[in-house]
Amino acid sequence: MLLMAGVTYGVGQAILLWPTGEASLSRSLAADRTSLWNRITDFGSSLSDTPYIVALTAIAAIVFRLVYKRWLESIFLIVAVWSQSLIFLATTEHVGRHRPPVQHIDPAPPTSSFPSGHVSAAVAFYCGMALVLTTHVRNRALQVLIWALGIIAPLAVGFSRLYRGMHFLTDVLWGVLLGAGCVVMAARAILYSRERRRQRSELVRSA
Repeated sequence: MLLMAGVTYGVGQAILLWPTGEASLSRSLAADRTSLWNRITDFGSSLSDTPYIVALTAIAAIVFRLVYKRWLESIFLIVAVWSQSLIFLATTEHVGRHRPPVQHIDPAPPTSSFPSGHVSAAVAFYCGMALVLTTHVRNRALQVLIWALGIIAPLAVGFSRLYRGMHFLTDVLWGVLLGAGCVVMAARAILYSRERRRQRSELVRSA
């Protein structure tokens, strides 16, 4: 987490030093807004609103505990979601990137534009859910469907945040990487740690 926070801060500072020209994309999206897409992206952005993510994570953790009769999956999801949130909160104010120079459809939160907390939270929650569910499903078609939904949700959130003028493209892209990094970190530390210990013990016995 410290490494990811340090890299996130460094990338944010680099973006401020070397302008990326992303404002043109934000202006292009703002110029083509329609009432229909305003409503669609309002829903897309809400998929990762903080109250929803907190509530959904709590509900999923309880359901996992009841269904799987253990805390492993619940702890994994909580760590994946909250680690990205802690890294986001630790870096966003220090980076201090202004939001795109277009009309903001949503109220701008007090945090800065980089990275996108909505997107990192969406990746951590929806991809974390997909990882847990597919480890307990053997049907290949169902696994593909679960992962498709787990990927589509963060993509919808990312596009919605861009469209609504709340983030630059690099904010969204780094949000994806931050969320994915937290899922991988939590999976290696929690979901797969028991399997790695079992494999090591088997190697020791065989030696």
